[in-house]
Amino acid sequence: MDFGAVLQTNPPASRTIALAKLAEQHGFSHVWTFDSHLLWQEPYVIYSQILAETRRVKVGPFVTNPATRDWTVTASVFATLNEMYGNRTVVGIGRGDSAVRVTNGKPTTLKELREAIHVIRELGNSREVEYNGSMLRFPWSVGSELEVWVAAYGPLALKLTGEVGDGFILQLADVDIAKWMIGTVREAAEKAGRDPDAITFCVAAPFYVGDDWDHMRNQCRWFGGMVGNHVADIVEKYGASGTVPKALTDYIEGRTGYDYNTHGKAGNEHVDFVPDEIVDRFCLLGNSAQHIERLEELKSIGVDQFAGYLQHDNKEETLRVYGETVIPALSDRVTAKA
Repeated sequence: MDFGAVLQTNPPASRTIALAKLAEQHGFSHVWTFDSHLLWQEPYVIYSQILAETRRVKVGPFVTNPATRDWTVTASVFATLNEMYGNRTVVGIGRGDSAVRVTNGKPTTLKELREAIHVIRELGNSREVEYNGSMLRFPWSVGSELEVWVAAYGPLALKLTGEVGDGFILQLADVDIAKWMIGTVREAAEKAGRDPDAITFCVAAPFYVGDDWDHMRNQCRWFGGMVGNHVADIVEKYGASGTVPKALTDYIEGRTGYDYNTHGKAGNEHVDFVPDEIVDRFCLLGNSAQHIERLEELKSIGVDQFAGYLQHDNKEETLRVYGETVIPALSDRVTAKA
């Protein structure tokens, strides 16, 4: 199993870069960032410095969207970074949440998402693609390699992911829900004539190593509110009794609104509707043994990467415990002498 660290690009940028370097030192393979240009600093600029000051981690947005950037610009950024630092980038993409809603926009359609994935991937892999009626390619890009991973919750988005995604990003760590969603993506891939094993399955959630459960829950309760935005869209489209598991839809009944000014921040006041049970199921909390136990379950259902959100007050310690205890426990063991 691989491990990623998900960062917000809060100023100073040097702090984000320092956390990325620390994540690499502790064995994390990926460094992801939020991508919401009004709420936080521009991550694509910061990626360049992270790559310059690290050796092997891959970087990318968690997640971008087709609405706030021209698709050819997105592809150009990552093809350029690949030329500068080797093929060490990956694009996470979804229909859009905070980046579009803060500017009074709406998430894109699945048709637009599908088209954007195709254009970004083709250009990002030094290939030609049709865009706005013309055949385009980067004449300066040779040998760039760029995967596009799709963030999804709803049935049609999961179907799209199985049909076209290089990876699937699920932003919650509930084993039962993850099992259903991974199975749905795999089934869609098979029906589309794709090899499901070629898709990378990534589960993402806040991770906090500690023993004060009230404090950990309050530090991570924001995540249930963030997930609730997407769940509310699903309920609006499919109804609460649709094909999506009730464990995912029931908890938003008390949701009355959402303030994007405190999006993804610990201790915000508008996520009181999220019960402790959901925090415990959606996040990874507790001591290292409890983290390892949940991760082993996720690994057993086909999860290839766990990406941990670090939006809490215990960033460095959580990275340290993962590096010294958790990641080794989930890695293949090699002995010096058989």
